[in-house]
Amino acid sequence: MKKITHEMIEKNIGLMLVLSILVVSVGGLVEIVPLFFQKSTTKPVEGVKPYTALQLAGRDIYLREGCYNCHSQMIRPFRAETERYGHYSVAGESVYDHPFQWGSKRTGPDLARVGGRYSDDWHRIHLNNPRDVVPESNMPAYPWLAKSKMEPADIAPKMRAMKRLGVPYSEEEIAKGPEELKDKTEQDALVAYLQMLGTAIKNKY
Repeated sequence: MKKITHEMIEKNIGLMLVLSILVVSVGGLVEIVPLFFQKSTTKPVEGVKPYTALQLAGRDIYLREGCYNCHSQMIRPFRAETERYGHYSVAGESVYDHPFQWGSKRTGPDLARVGGRYSDDWHRIHLNNPRDVVPESNMPAYPWLAKSKMEPADIAPKMRAMKRLGVPYSEEEIAKGPEELKDKTEQDALVAYLQMLGTAIKNKY
């Protein structure tokens, strides 16, 4: 059998491609698969509950409007950041997120601990015209959210989809979901979502 040498691999692009894929695949499996069995990544931390119907609807609006493009939800465990924002994020906070919103982009402020930092009115003003509360902000305004009404009938199918993914919604919670969205605007839903971000672990620590 001919011995495979470093020189042979460098000169054979097909062989190099196959070996590269093999190495990346094995490395990925070694890093990723154990996470599916670690309690720290699969079990909710104490105090974390599934989103309410209004919060879940608000999360969908957050995704629809692309807020994640500028706002990450992952506090890094550096002293300056934990002193400013609070305890760093842990995986157990996001077990009911499908998909999770952790990221590393820092175009705008990190939102992992935004819940409870400002009043509902502050958030409403900020969404209508960010520069009214943060003069240096380059965030666009979202005034239409205050005028756009929620569709209560849409929430039950979303909650059932989340239940199939492992979120422990009861049938009673799903049945009450449409009532929670009655007469609510998209702005109400988004504010409800923002106001719960990081509050469970914040209260714990």
